[in-house]
Amino acid sequence: MKHIIILGDGMADHKVDRLGGKTLLQYARPEYMNRLAKAGRTGRLVTVPEGFPPGSEVANTAILGYDLNKVYEGRGPLEAASIGYEMHPNDFAIRCNIITLEDGKIITHNGGNLQTEDARILIDYLNEKLAKPINEKEGCERVKFICGIQYRHLLVIKGGNKHIVCAPPHDHPNEEWRPLLVKPEDGLVGSDIVAAQSTASLINDLILRSQELLAKHPYNIEKAKRGERQANSIWPWSGGYRPSMQTLMQQYPQVKTGAVISAVDLIQGIGKYAGLRIIKVAGATGLADTNYEGKAQAAIDALQKDDFVFVHVEATDEAGHDGDLNLKLKAIDYLDQRLIKPIVEATELMDEPVCIAILPDHPTPVEQRIHVNEPVPFLIYYKGIEPDETQFYDEESCVTGSFGLLRLNEFMQTFMSF
Repeated sequence: MKHIIILGDGMADHKVDRLGGKTLLQYARPEYMNRLAKAGRTGRLVTVPEGFPPGSEVANTAILGYDLNKVYEGRGPLEAASIGYEMHPNDFAIRCNIITLEDGKIITHNGGNLQTEDARILIDYLNEKLAKPINEKEGCERVKFICGIQYRHLLVIKGGNKHIVCAPPHDHPNEEWRPLLVKPEDGLVGSDIVAAQSTASLINDLILRSQELLAKHPYNIEKAKRGERQANSIWPWSGGYRPSMQTLMQQYPQVKTGAVISAVDLIQGIGKYAGLRIIKVAGATGLADTNYEGKAQAAIDALQKDDFVFVHVEATDEAGHDGDLNLKLKAIDYLDQRLIKPIVEATELMDEPVCIAILPDHPTPVEQRIHVNEPVPFLIYYKGIEPDETQFYDEESCVTGSFGLLRLNEFMQTFMSF
């Protein structure tokens, strides 16, 4: 039995009055998700351990069966792995968004949908102006920016301290940014608080200086002339050191080889530490205009030679963060018709049976625009599975599914038992 997980990031939602009191999945009635729910078995999953933020770095790692208390080091190190930056023992790597600020508030977490080719110019500019050497003799940088994808980048601080509190920008739309600046964790004492305060002060200084620099950059000057949102500040968050993780092959003997398909550095980084080969698809953007067909074909091809495939689609989450109801509905439909449908049709014809799981990592309700920590609906299907009585795939229908309510690594253990 081969296995494939298809994950619609942030796909789950709340009931919306504009949709007659239905959730988006209930309103959209996605054909293939519902078909698999009816023919398979469903349940709900707690994806975020107690005490952890409901971020994609936490939820996706838990879905893949890892104990966050043992392996969690934040987004930064995971994205470093994806970008190809080899972390050194004293590296502190932290995710670094380029965001939009207006009138003292965070307007978007994505720099006005900043594109990678423009971001690379801005990151090079910030390195030129802000990268700091440790000292003249060593010649290496204390601070360095590394370009990722679109608005998602990396800040590496030599000797940085991870015991700081950072605000994820996507959790604070339309909020004043100054109260959200970095600070040390509560409860630190002695040298620990000094080290954490030093790192927090350094990052806050970089934020302020980036605003001065980016405002003067030709890219933003032209954006301002056109009345468009500017990419006018960095915003670092979710940092840590190099994690220690077993591969999926070490945890599940039936997995000899595996692959991950995603446009997002974070997911690619999790996949790399999990021992999965990273498949990059041309035209995969992380937005609703992503290349669904290309991702579907890449997954089908991977199933010909790999035992395990993880396909991640970011579009539903981005639409949720933007508060765009129609776009999120469209992204759900695209995921269903342009990615899930061809994968299901192809796997039905394969000689070796394929077990399919579909789920989000967390809800991103369009009317809140942030991640929330709530159980998510999931389905598992393979040809010959004994179905339960669930008829639809949505947040309410899956409550009565035969899997009940699973927690964290129980999902992967259950999924891989088939």
